[in-house]
Amino acid sequence: MTAMRFRVRLTPKGGRDAIDGWWADGTGRALKARVAAPPEDGKANAALIGLLARTLDVRKSDVRIALGAASRVKTIEVVGDDTLLAARLAKAAP
Repeated sequence: MTAMRFRVRLTPKGGRDAIDGWWADGTGRALKARVAAPPEDGKANAALIGLLARTLDVRKSDVRIALGAASRVKTIEVVGDDTLLAARLAKAAP
């Protein structure tokens, strides 16, 4: 198995758990995601992992925050088939 990496810009306390498309800054693109959980005690990060696992149809244990656990912009690593994961990600956030 390989791992796919991508960046996520997370908005905690966003009212609901959802993928909101793509966001671009001077360093590249990031998936925009929001979660209802607050950014305390790792609750927002756990909610993000759950959201991404559901969206990509993988186990929560296959999703991890590789960089930026305490930052708004995070690097996510998902274990699985790169082609299949990329297709699911593109469908979730056109």
